[in-house]
Amino acid sequence: MADKSFFVDTSICSACRGCQVACKQWNKNKAEVTTQRNWGNYQNPPDLTPNTFKLVRFNELEEGNTVKWYFFPDQCRHCIDAPCMEMARGLGSKAISQDAATGAVLFNPKIKVSKADFEEIRSACPYDIPRWNEKAKTMAKCTMCFDRITSGLQPACVKTCPSGAMNFGDREKMLALANKRVKELKTRHPKAQLLNADSVRTIFLVVDDPQKYHKFAAANDIFGVTRLAAIKKMIRPLTNLANWLG
Repeated sequence: MADKSFFVDTSICSACRGCQVACKQWNKNKAEVTTQRNWGNYQNPPDLTPNTFKLVRFNELEEGNTVKWYFFPDQCRHCIDAPCMEMARGLGSKAISQDAATGAVLFNPKIKVSKADFEEIRSACPYDIPRWNEKAKTMAKCTMCFDRITSGLQPACVKTCPSGAMNFGDREKMLALANKRVKELKTRHPKAQLLNADSVRTIFLVVDDPQKYHKFAAANDIFGVTRLAAIKKMIRPLTNLANWLG
């Protein structure tokens, strides 16, 4: 099976939240208690959780006499060199793995993780994706619908998207589609761009400043985070040895 990627075109996302519902339904995740938090903002729940792997984020901004809505179907980026996995390995945990064929970054729901180790792992993610199940002591996030794609099916979020904003397939095809779409949009939206396309498998297209969509929409220094994880991976055994020697 070839290396896979998502292509998420936010320019045609209608924020219907079909992807969010399909993700929760397929994974049999529990419903969240939701409330109307702000007038005009329909984002619910307020953030990703151990039971919500996909969240359509809403951001409303006033620019002059115009009100603009920015929709961002947030999920794990399935990084090519995943900082979360490097950090977990550095902490001596086997809770995170990466499928060699598809590139999916997977959290093992059977391996417990301490709160302290989880905080280190979460801090390594430049997109703030990992979530901790306090009761089960395990981590959770988007699985790339690994069970579906290895059976020849599309991820649930892609299957249900009515606007075509969600796309999934072989990485080369998704990159070609994404670059073609950016070129088309540049004439009307000069700021149209792909976010961290060279380092992630969930490629977002935005038409404005990424920060207007979500503060973790784009990574500022994913390679720096990976280096930090690698350093901690080397330091931890030395620290353990020093503690053992007294």
